[in-house]
Amino acid sequence: MILVFGGTTEGRKAVEVLEEAGNAYYYSTKTGEQDITLHHGIRLDGALDAEAMQAFCQEHSIRLIVDTAHPFASQLHQTIALVSETLGVPVVRYKRIYPPRSADITWIDDYSQIPTDIHTLLATTGVQSISKLKYLEALGIKVIYRILNRESSIQLAHQQGATDEQLCFYPQMAEADAVLMKESGESGGFSEKVAEAKERGMRIIVLKRPMLSFQHSVNGPYGLRRAIEKLLPEFFPLHSGLTTGTCATAAAVAETLRMIKGEMPDEVPVVLPNGETIMVAVGYGDDYAYCIKEAGDDPDVTNGLMIGAIVERTLRSGKHSSITIEGGEGVGTITLPGFDYPPGEAAINKGPRKMIIDNIEPIIKDHQSLAVTIFVPQGAEIASRTFNPRLGIEGGISIIGVSGIVKPFSEEAFIDSIRKCMTIAKASGTNRVVINSGGKSERYVKARYPDLPQQAFVEYGNYIGETLKIADELGFNYVTLGVMLGKAVKLAAGHLDTHSRKATMDKVFIRQMLEESGCDIDISNITLARELWEMIPSDKVNTFAATIIRHCAEHCNHLLPNGILTILIIDDNGKIHEI
Repeated sequence: MILVFGGTTEGRKAVEVLEEAGNAYYYSTKTGEQDITLHHGIRLDGALDAEAMQAFCQEHSIRLIVDTAHPFASQLHQTIALVSETLGVPVVRYKRIYPPRSADITWIDDYSQIPTDIHTLLATTGVQSISKLKYLEALGIKVIYRILNRESSIQLAHQQGATDEQLCFYPQMAEADAVLMKESGESGGFSEKVAEAKERGMRIIVLKRPMLSFQHSVNGPYGLRRAIEKLLPEFFPLHSGLTTGTCATAAAVAETLRMIKGEMPDEVPVVLPNGETIMVAVGYGDDYAYCIKEAGDDPDVTNGLMIGAIVERTLRSGKHSSITIEGGEGVGTITLPGFDYPPGEAAINKGPRKMIIDNIEPIIKDHQSLAVTIFVPQGAEIASRTFNPRLGIEGGISIIGVSGIVKPFSEEAFIDSIRKCMTIAKASGTNRVVINSGGKSERYVKARYPDLPQQAFVEYGNYIGETLKIADELGFNYVTLGVMLGKAVKLAAGHLDTHSRKATMDKVFIRQMLEESGCDIDISNITLARELWEMIPSDKVNTFAATIIRHCAEHCNHLLPNGILTILIIDDNGKIHEI
């Protein structure tokens, strides 16, 4: 069993990760005031001292603790560390992501170091800090305390001697000469608070975060899942893996570190597109570094492949450094249009290229310029078992990956996860659920429905038909289906499961829809459906989108007999088309 100490933004993210497993866990908060939905989690409210925490862990067979508490909850962190050492229970610390410390900010280690050459101070450090700041009032400094607008916080503020005139409520920013804040990290809105204070011309004083030491630390959801998979393997039925893009990045980072710093670590940090950092195992050859592709439990023919990187210095043109990415042995070459790069380029997508550059740039000294060559010794052989030849990628595999992590799901497990998300959406009280294929489409449809709660947006992956059936079973009156063109043309042809293993782009049917839309264009050379957006005359785009929606509706409406279905076609620029 897992025990999570939450109550924070990181606590919410931890819940999202743990809920994917479908297994029970405990979620503990001090006040019980956090509004959070738990499907498999068991909620605990109230503070635990060392004795009570140890007793609970023993009584409930806790085998892993996840600490997502606020970085300034020092006493709780110390208690968790003590119980962990006493019982031998490992702890995963879910840290926040912090921006670099700016030189134009006054950094302090404790409240006694607050400069006293100010007249008015706005303290945003929380209600618990009021008693620690009362000494400033004795020095003639006017202090305004910003707290949460809830009865318990107001009562505690009064108990510590604050008057109503001294209180302002979050997110209000009262006028003052200076502002005192905690180094609360990106999820704590630190950058936004600093930006607002600078705009107001306020002097910024920041209390540094306590330095915590844990054997296992992560700063994002993917890292948390991988840590749990390592420390408590049975919790998740299926384990995650790494994309080829992450493996290529790890190899490039390792070889860059060896070339520039002379370091050869067994693991290197890789910053993923979402900003979090994970550690990835690497190895070394004579003039290259490599990473072994780890697919987890996702069925992937690239599992176990060696993905290597050669890094060479190049002549710098101008004052700035540059990093070029090239494909070597076993990396495919693009031969048809429609991809991120033109024919003749290596089949390394934009996401992995950006990951490689973003991870290497901080290592480079003196504005050096580098050429990175990614190679996969068995790539050409493996590529014959993929869709690459059909798509016009020849000679090897593609280096891909949007998130950097492969989240494995069998069909049954994925549909079960959809059902759980839909159930949570229903429990949120929303009358409309918005189903979408993933992060990109969700971002666009969220803008269309800004007033819906987060729980109302559910990812269907490829299982459109199953998701609509679940929506009907749960009694949703309104369902919005957001779909991008690649999946839309498959759905319009009657494929309610759009996975490439079960459905491919049907050019004959697409030609039929184009004729219905009055479009006379040659699509014989297209490899991806999204190319159609550039080929269809602008005055026919809406007609073509409406035709696709009509065909999609023919296959979907009967799955939602008691509800109203709205279908939105999303183009690559985020424009939404509907009837």
